[in-house]
Amino acid sequence: MKSEPSSYSWQDLVRDGSTEWDGVRNNAARLNLKKMRAGDEGFFYHSMDERAVIGIMKVVREAAPDPKDADWVSVKVEPVRMLERPVTLKEIKAEPKLAAMELIRQSRLSVAPVRESEFTRILEMAKA
Repeated sequence: MKSEPSSYSWQDLVRDGSTEWDGVRNNAARLNLKKMRAGDEGFFYHSMDERAVIGIMKVVREAAPDPKDADWVSVKVEPVRMLERPVTLKEIKAEPKLAAMELIRQSRLSVAPVRESEFTRILEMAKA
């Protein structure tokens, strides 16, 4: 799940303890939100200048009508932990095991699925 740090950053999520992941206005991203289940973990990705996976967050409430526009949906998330170090988009693109990752294939999508093998590989990269 992507966010511009100037709009809402990892630090904001940690400070707030949880947030409504709302404002998503793309049909494919909406479908991805609807697939999320309570307890699912996902990456918090800082877009724009940083372009890096920063931390892990957990879905604590499944898709419900977006409070800003009921035609769309939102989920509630809370922080799990910050990565040992950010994993940049440049590093992700350079890793052959991540070539099929939706972050690369559909780069403009704000909410995209991450396969278990991709999740594991990024965690390994964060420790390097």
